Amino acid sequence: MASVSISHKGDFRNMETFLKTVSEQRMFDSLSSFGAKGVSALSAATPVNSGKTASSWDYEVSGDGQNWTLTWTNSNVNKGVNIAIILQYGHGTGTGGYVQGQDYINPAIQSVIDDLINTVWKAVQNA
Repeated sequence: MASVSISHKGDFRNMETFLKTVSEQRMFDSLSSFGAKGVSALSAATPVNSGKTASSWDYEVSGDGQNWTLTWTNSNVNKGVNIAIILQYGHGTGTGGYVQGQDYINPAIQSVIDDLINTVWKAVQNA
C-alpha cells in the first residue's frame, strides 16, 4: 500500500490576519473620503453658468457586506431633466436646435477612481 505524508511548518497568523481584515471590510472604510474627493473634482470640472449644477454634486456609499457601491449624484433637475447629464451628453432645444455635450464627468472622476482602485488593492495586499 502507498502512504501519504503531509508535514507542516509555521503557523497561519498571516492568513488569519488577512481573513479577519477582509471579513471586517476595512478596505472599504475610505470610500467616503473618495466620495468627497469625487464631489470636489466634479464640482470643479462642471461647466458653470449659474453654478447650481456644480454645487449640486453629492455621493452615496452603500454596501450589503459583499458588494459595495460608491455613487456620485447631481440633484440639479429642471422639468424632470438632470442638468449634469445634458451638459455631459448634449440635448435638443425647444426650437429644434441641438446643444453639443461636453465630456467633463469622465476626465474629472477618472483620477479619483484610479486612486480608489489603488488604495483598495493595497489594503487587500497588506491585509
